[in-house]
Amino acid sequence: MTVSEGRRRPKKLSAETKWEIYLQVAGGEITQADAARKWGVDVSTIISIRRTVKDAALAALARKPGRPATERNWELEAARAEIGQLTEAIKVQAIELAIVRGKSGWD
Repeated sequence: MTVSEGRRRPKKLSAETKWEIYLQVAGGEITQADAARKWGVDVSTIISIRRTVKDAALAALARKPGRPATERNWELEAARAEIGQLTEAIKVQAIELAIVRGKSGWD
């Protein structure tokens, strides 16, 4: 059996259509099965749309108000930490060098 004989290609739904489907199903205007038939998709697509909307809403509501969260730049933070460690090592070496040079001048 080839794809053209028995299987349908997955239908691409726009974001606006998905939102409309969600509103109708969540509002009780239409069942998931009826929505799937109406838009020519599998019921699992309708379930996926509902789950995606729920997850996105929960994520948005979990954020603290104010500025949007910025993504941490782990590489930059690691580089800054390394710079701090190297700066401290140089300070220790400079002190040791000053002590050694100072002692050799006493001879």
